[in-house]
Amino acid sequence: MVITETQPPMEGDAATSKKAAKKAAKAVEKQQKKAEHKGSTTQNEAAEVDVAEGKYGVLKMIQSSGEHRDRVYVDVKDLGVSLEGKDVWVRARLQYSRAIGRQCFAVLRQTSSTVQLLIRVNEQVSKQMVKFIGNVAKESIVDILATVVKTSSPVESCTVKLVELIGLQVWVVSSAKSKLPLQIEDAARPETDDDPEALKIRVLQETRLDNRVLDLRTPANQAIFRLEAGVCKLFRDILTKKGFVEIHTPKIISAASEGGANVFTVSYFKSSAYLAQSPQLYKQMAIAADFDKVFTVGAVFRAEDSNTHRHLTEFVGLDLEMSFKYHYHEVLDTIGQTFTDMFRGLQDHYAAEIATVGQQFKVEPFKFLDPPLRLEFPQAISMLKEAGVNVGEEDDLSTPDEKLLGRLVRAKYDTDFYMLDKYPLAVRPFYTMPDPNNPKASNSYDMFMRGEEILSGAQRIHDPDFLTERAKHHGIDISKIAAYIESFRLGCPPHAGGGIGMERVVMLYLGLDNIRKTSMFPRDPKRITP
Repeated sequence: MVITETQPPMEGDAATSKKAAKKAAKAVEKQQKKAEHKGSTTQNEAAEVDVAEGKYGVLKMIQSSGEHRDRVYVDVKDLGVSLEGKDVWVRARLQYSRAIGRQCFAVLRQTSSTVQLLIRVNEQVSKQMVKFIGNVAKESIVDILATVVKTSSPVESCTVKLVELIGLQVWVVSSAKSKLPLQIEDAARPETDDDPEALKIRVLQETRLDNRVLDLRTPANQAIFRLEAGVCKLFRDILTKKGFVEIHTPKIISAASEGGANVFTVSYFKSSAYLAQSPQLYKQMAIAADFDKVFTVGAVFRAEDSNTHRHLTEFVGLDLEMSFKYHYHEVLDTIGQTFTDMFRGLQDHYAAEIATVGQQFKVEPFKFLDPPLRLEFPQAISMLKEAGVNVGEEDDLSTPDEKLLGRLVRAKYDTDFYMLDKYPLAVRPFYTMPDPNNPKASNSYDMFMRGEEILSGAQRIHDPDFLTERAKHHGIDISKIAAYIESFRLGCPPHAGGGIGMERVVMLYLGLDNIRKTSMFPRDPKRITP
């Protein structure tokens, strides 16, 4: 007889160990089934012929070796119903893609133009190809061969609305990294959206500027800097038609161009030099050299520790200078008309860019008069005093005073642009010509857009002895400006001019809140990269 021993029930650690063993066994079984399923899927995919082989993938790096020279590309902005039914090559960024089953929807972007792309499985397109495009990282540059097809209804999410592309080939030209520091759709999100259902995601300014290359791809930024190019083009074209000559002036100088300490010192061989605050002195020397009317477009440097919405340590100066016959108002009127023509040119030729900026930022139409409004400084003081501001007759205007005056002028004269003439002599540079009829006033002026200064100018002193006297009055070391003064001893016509901050003009024309939005790679006291 065999006697069996009955095992007592497990408790404590033994019971736990048994449960763990069962759990581990189930996990192994699950992994085996998963591996079997994957092996089966892999075998099926391997067995399935890739009908799109050779029609998608990653291109080898383009090193100008000559391949595909016969390939003709069509710009996204030029895609339209006239190309319906035609196969075209497009090179663009993959802004968005989403693979669903046997098809993939995508949006291609070239500069600020977008078009919808559809790739679906058929006799020429395989599942593998659809999967490939669905896995391409956003912002990668791709070459697409596609058929242009008219859509049944407008594609409202794209700038190209009447046609879409049906993909035939997909090639990655340059891959973006899979994890981007900011998303273009977030950076482009409207800041004026009052819809309670809208996403409130905002990309901080510092994040934008740290990753400026990505940030500059948004439609609004594409438009801002195209409009900015338009400002420079209009400035050049308008003045050239008026008989001005474009000149180029030194940016490395031996002494502060406008006096004061707001200059950057640079090492210059065995001595020191400075970065130019202004092309001022060289414009005047060009007038003395018989160029009559000159302008320049170039970098200007200001070593001011000003961390405000409108100050940069490096900006683009639009400067002009011209001789006159009898009165500096000949120059003042020329500058005022230049601005009027420039504003009209922006309205006429850059309406699309202005509208694009308005889709993201609150842009109010810029108002101006033709001829432009000109006020004298005492008139401005009277307007401010009537508004309750306590300001002295010989005081310069503070920034809050200027902004308030801008609102008062807008309310009274219905213009965002005006000129303010006859500033107090005490607040202007040494080379400013005093008013012959009022010893406390000067032949100088500022110009304003939306209550902020965008130009400062004056009639310059062209008599060397009087210039020397005024420089000494301002405590300037004559030896450091000897070459400047000497140029007037050779005979110089009366002249006047001014300097304009280009980024500030664009910021205020569009009504933006920060000058860093209109500087491609801004420099301020806290930023010198990228």
